[in-house]
Amino acid sequence: MVAAREVGVGLVSVGWMGRVHARAYGAVRVHYPDLAVSPRLVAAADVSEDARTYARDALGFERTTSDWREVIDDPAVDVVSICTPNFLHHAVALAAASAGKPFWIEKPMGRGAAESAEIARAAAEAGLVTAVGFNYRHAPAVARIRELVRSGALGRITNVRVALLADYSADPRGALTWRFRSELAGSGVLGDLLSHGADLAQYTVGRIAETTAITERFIRERPLPGSASAGHFERGSDTAPTGAVENEDYAALLVRFESGAVGVLDSSRVAVGPHAEYTLEVYGTLGSVRWDFQRLNELQIADTRDGYRTVMAESAFGDFSRFQPGQGTSMGFDDLKTIEAQLFLRSVLEGRQLAPSASDAWAAAEIVAAAERSAEARSWERIHEVSGETTIDA
Repeated sequence: MVAAREVGVGLVSVGWMGRVHARAYGAVRVHYPDLAVSPRLVAAADVSEDARTYARDALGFERTTSDWREVIDDPAVDVVSICTPNFLHHAVALAAASAGKPFWIEKPMGRGAAESAEIARAAAEAGLVTAVGFNYRHAPAVARIRELVRSGALGRITNVRVALLADYSADPRGALTWRFRSELAGSGVLGDLLSHGADLAQYTVGRIAETTAITERFIRERPLPGSASAGHFERGSDTAPTGAVENEDYAALLVRFESGAVGVLDSSRVAVGPHAEYTLEVYGTLGSVRWDFQRLNELQIADTRDGYRTVMAESAFGDFSRFQPGQGTSMGFDDLKTIEAQLFLRSVLEGRQLAPSASDAWAAAEIVAAAERSAEARSWERIHEVSGETTIDA
């Protein structure tokens, strides 16, 4: 039996997503024993003492710090997970690249296309593999959609619909946290959710070439947060002073793919009703498929004139068999992050890009940037092409 290679892990920010990353590293050893890797949780950074305590006592990190730079500089740290708010992504990622340490970063990677380009180029110049948190592409049903599209089973792809509708900011009493400020977050729902939609569309169908878009802010003011560390779901009082929301609550894009297919992508963070209705529909001349994240383990397929049939995820769908023995037993959100962690670690061990790359995140950021230009100018905009290695067509 091959001895497992130890990989020292550093984590920057121990919020919800940071905790998901930490759990995913441990789960890789359970679900991918053939990878022969032993992630060692070395160091975690967070400004919150409670978060640092959790990282040590619950997650099992050997040491913690309030200064993220100490994680990057730690000689025992081989790879870095970057789970900070958007405004810190750029600095932490560039520091990791400068230190020659592969990183797994959440999206949006930068506060816009310019920052995303700098991060991707820095990683490429350092010769690093990377990973980006486009976890929805790892759903076994999405893997099956990609196979059906790329094999020609659906015929010529004619049109695509992607919708990411959520209610996490539907309450107007939700505090004005960093997510609603352009300086700290960059765009609003475009980067937060619709970047996932852009990645799903490109991963399954191919590169998007141009777009025209509209955006809107439906809730224009929110209560100021009670503290600088206010959480994503904090609610302000009816008497609290308010501040302006600076980025969009809703976006809708018409897109044209390089292949000639067309599509509609839309996303909302203030929809009343859907909690996480993230859907992907692909239509071709020989059939179509539909997937909804809220029914993660199901896929609707129409490959005859008799309409849709529902197919449960099973061993032939992506990495499903790594987690469950057969149809009807469900996978969950954390499992998608485990697949992502495995791809990141495998990329590091094998020295080749297998996980969604920094250039993939840059490509999504260019779609967001084109949508922003379009919404302002009320025009069609070309999507700027990116350099570096992407996994869209891998």
